[in-house]
Amino acid sequence: MQIKRIYISSLLLLLVSVCSHARIGSGVFAFMHVPASARIGMLGSHNVSIDEGELSFALQNPALLSEKTHMQLQLNYTYYIQSIHLASAMYSHNYKRNYFAAAIHYMDYGKMDRTTETGQQIGSFSARDMYIDLIYARQLSELFRIGVALKPVYSNYAGYSSFALGADVGGHFQTRDKSFQLGLSLQNIGWQLKGFYSDENGQKRERLPLNLVLGLNYRFKHAPIRLSFTMHDLQSWKAPGVKWYDNLFRHTVFALDIVPKSDKFYLTLSYNHQIRAEMHLKDQRSLAGFALGAGLNLKQFRMAFAFSQYTKGAYLFQASLSLNINQLMK
Repeated sequence: MQIKRIYISSLLLLLVSVCSHARIGSGVFAFMHVPASARIGMLGSHNVSIDEGELSFALQNPALLSEKTHMQLQLNYTYYIQSIHLASAMYSHNYKRNYFAAAIHYMDYGKMDRTTETGQQIGSFSARDMYIDLIYARQLSELFRIGVALKPVYSNYAGYSSFALGADVGGHFQTRDKSFQLGLSLQNIGWQLKGFYSDENGQKRERLPLNLVLGLNYRFKHAPIRLSFTMHDLQSWKAPGVKWYDNLFRHTVFALDIVPKSDKFYLTLSYNHQIRAEMHLKDQRSLAGFALGAGLNLKQFRMAFAFSQYTKGAYLFQASLSLNINQLMK
């Protein structure tokens, strides 16, 4: 029992490092907060409002599946320090005003030392997480869509496993000229069906890291600029020991896109104050909280690359490739 708790505690500390913007006490499976694609990563890890045909946005808000995501195949890869890797694959297909997608995500933390309570090394162990997204969205009108997602989740840390079932729900609205867009998403509704361990009260089951996100963006008509404003973790507003204005900004992500009229490429810069406030080390220079990236959009494929930093020496590198199967078959 003692060794088991050491394993789980070590993994939780590692997850907090990778998912620094997940609030303490928000639930197990904090890895689900890690941005799954380069496009999400460069936007500060949260965005539920941009509708531009980017398939991975449906992971943030299922209502962001649209006619533009039809027959897309997307591959995403993320590299973090200490040989931590996250990979995912997605595919979408539309039928009239109904939009479908499926995704699988896999996170590997590499090998870690197995030790006793006294610190004696007795081998090594591995840890990995996996979850699946089954997504559906429907166009209710020209301006409004809704979406839902079902998410089975599985984790295995040194032989101790857990299984959970979660869901997302979301909605999206845009004006007729698409200059203003608004999105709302409630992510990770659900609980563990099988906990990592049992105690005297039976199996210990916890909820998934619930996240209520509201976002909007505005694209200027006469300038290649789009501004995004996203508020996350609205269900857990007050952070202890933090002034009200600091608390407000810890829920807020700002992003700037440079997007020409052709939409063939973009440059993005974002700022996530929660990451900055919780991970920046005093007297140490870093870009904690900032993320930047670029992307190329062509008829047959899309490419995106993103870079962000959580703290000094802790970098996140992300790459995404999307293939438009419909266009490739022509």
